[in-house]
Amino acid sequence: MKRIRLTGIFLLLLLTTVCRGQARIRINQAGYLPQAVKVAVLLSKQPVTPSSFDLCDALTNKVVWRSDRITPAGSYGSFPAVFRLDFSAFGKEGGWYLRAGSIRSPVFRIGGDVYNGSADFLLQYLREQQCGYNPVLQDSCHTHDGYVVYDPPRDSTFIDVVGGWHDASDYLRYVTTSANSVFQLLFAWQQHPSSFGDRYDASGDPGANGIPDILDEAKWGLNWLVKMNPAPGVMYNQVADDRDHVGFRLPDEDHADYGMGPERPVYRCTGKPQGLFGYRNRTTGIASAAGKFASAFSLGARLLRTYYPAFADTIAQKAVVSYAYGLQHPGVCQTAPGKAPYYYQEDNWVDDMELAAVQLYQQTRKQKYLDDAIRFGRQEPVTPWMGADTALHYQWYPFLNLGHYFLAAAGKEAFATFLAEGLRRVWQRAKDDPFRMGVPYIWCSNNLVTALITQCHLYRRLTGDTTYLRMEAAMRDWLFGCNPWGTSMIIGYPEEGISPKDPHSSFVVTGHIPIPGGLIDGPVYATIFNNLKGLTLTRPDAFKEFQPGIAVYHDDHGDYSTNEPTLDGTASLTYYLSALQKAGNDPAKKKSEYVLGGLIRTDTARKEIHLVFTAHDHGEGLEKVRRVLQKHHIHGAFFFTGDFYRNPAWTRTIRKLKKEGHYLGAHSDKHLLYASWTCRDSTLVSRKEFFDDLKANYAAMKAFGIVKDSAPYFLPPYEWYNADISRWCRQAGLTLINYTPGTSSNQDWTWPGPGRYYVSSDTIFQRILAYEKRDPHGLNGCILLTHPGTDPR
Repeated sequence: MKRIRLTGIFLLLLLTTVCRGQARIRINQAGYLPQAVKVAVLLSKQPVTPSSFDLCDALTNKVVWRSDRITPAGSYGSFPAVFRLDFSAFGKEGGWYLRAGSIRSPVFRIGGDVYNGSADFLLQYLREQQCGYNPVLQDSCHTHDGYVVYDPPRDSTFIDVVGGWHDASDYLRYVTTSANSVFQLLFAWQQHPSSFGDRYDASGDPGANGIPDILDEAKWGLNWLVKMNPAPGVMYNQVADDRDHVGFRLPDEDHADYGMGPERPVYRCTGKPQGLFGYRNRTTGIASAAGKFASAFSLGARLLRTYYPAFADTIAQKAVVSYAYGLQHPGVCQTAPGKAPYYYQEDNWVDDMELAAVQLYQQTRKQKYLDDAIRFGRQEPVTPWMGADTALHYQWYPFLNLGHYFLAAAGKEAFATFLAEGLRRVWQRAKDDPFRMGVPYIWCSNNLVTALITQCHLYRRLTGDTTYLRMEAAMRDWLFGCNPWGTSMIIGYPEEGISPKDPHSSFVVTGHIPIPGGLIDGPVYATIFNNLKGLTLTRPDAFKEFQPGIAVYHDDHGDYSTNEPTLDGTASLTYYLSALQKAGNDPAKKKSEYVLGGLIRTDTARKEIHLVFTAHDHGEGLEKVRRVLQKHHIHGAFFFTGDFYRNPAWTRTIRKLKKEGHYLGAHSDKHLLYASWTCRDSTLVSRKEFFDDLKANYAAMKAFGIVKDSAPYFLPPYEWYNADISRWCRQAGLTLINYTPGTSSNQDWTWPGPGRYYVSSDTIFQRILAYEKRDPHGLNGCILLTHPGTDPR
């Protein structure tokens, strides 16, 4: 027994000698829902064998949980020792980090709200991609699109196809990806409407318009699809071609030359191979495009009818006609290459017609559409990329067959089996990978990861089968940093984490304009990377020591293969993130009100108010407040600074408050001003300064027996904060609260001398009563803040 213990100690000491430069613990930087599967991956360049790991409080560094659930995962590239650290059993909300020896993970959160707002966050990228009017630039672009090609009677004549989205960081536009993006946005809203907000108008400018922002973006895409399908039997597939690739420039300054002045070519769907220069695609028909048109039109007609009834009628009819046109022209309609051999080499089309048919069945309830959907669906039971080691660029697209999901949900059990078989094939590739990565590292691998986790989630929701839950969790975590490079794959998310900072985008490179929300392509096989044309890194590889060999990723705008954001991948991810947000929502919390992440009012259905008191310099009324509360058997919440807790003048009363059961919490140590009064977004302290000050506040509270676990709420000094402070509080495992705006109780902060700033107690009381009368919920849930001391004057 002693020998075993000594061996364990030796191994732990060996692990502690591995410096941070030689080992990493990779985690999901966005955080974990309390009941979620939670597995981190430890990679070490030394042959170590850790026997346990700790989970520590991010603020206090206290070890709160220890586990030996460590699974050796073999070697991985330049890392000979890899381990999976399973902490799924720990579900307490808060801010934490993992530690194995001296190896620390980044700080992460566990909480029901960790994914709140994440799906809406992605929409920022779609707004940046808007063509025609671009809300990020507050300007218009490509307003002369375009001139017709591959339509002999109309070649070189003008057609209005302004609108839609740029496909990626170039300025081409494709029905292939745009129609799929529209459907994915609509599907996300259909499944989880409560996860989306309304902060922007129909053009993408700030300002609510009564329509969820995700539907605004879907409508933006549908408007363009209508232009690309102007009449029965007339479909266009693409605007512009790779003559676009003439260097970085903002879209409103596009100088690409197509030989027609500012107009760009618009490719008609002909069902035959196309390519104006040295390369041609392998088009065999039109059904793949027609199916995408029809499915987007049909679902859009049903979901937008409340807001746009006439438009809904138009696209509902177009859905019927487009589908019929696809039946007449079976086969794939690929995008057209130009001077380079890169194009979307889509080889399947029955999945598009399956999805269109099942949507038309839901629109019309005509049995013939359901029969067609089943017939098409049986022709491709499994999307062929699933389980494959490689594929051509977008060869099997869309990467997710939602037609199978709708048929399975309609009671056609065979299609749930088809979904399961695809997952099984991927799992066979994933089960021995340290990151459980079963997706092939082809171009846009993150799009496949998104499709995989969506299929996992939908299958589990349909059947209750949790066989692939751990693969789903691993791929979820992969997108947020549990990967060899330790980076999120979404630009700017989470804000405090490692995420792409130098994506392949003219907005970033030329305009120095951030483009948050975009899902980047993701890692590719080294063989693909080494054979791409025109690809040159612009600086030394920051991830060099973490490149696993088989695949590469670079946060470098010179790498268009791994670090370019994609329209369809970003749109597709809205479903899964909205599902996570819905899963974490506490109905009681949903009824609460927040400002910049701070809780300012609790459930308005409950006849309850909260009496809150804050103090830093003064407390001459504290004892009286205590006595009044005691007399009426009321508990209050007291938030004091560290300086106030340390002041011997208040020690006796604070001890009485604690004994009598009042809440005692933190209010900062030195009463720092966190944000500018004139520009609230301007944060005046660093994250380290904030954490250090907060730790000092809790250290002062410890003298009274108050620890973080019993004091999880924080009220900021001056009752003034911004989104940064709220986020840092959450990372520390705290909930930021503040008074309810408009109640006026907090206006007792000064004495009569300053004149206009002084408000008498009687006036404050009358304003509270006036608030109760004018608010439809009265004072229910209000947080009334008072200062138990102001000044001897």
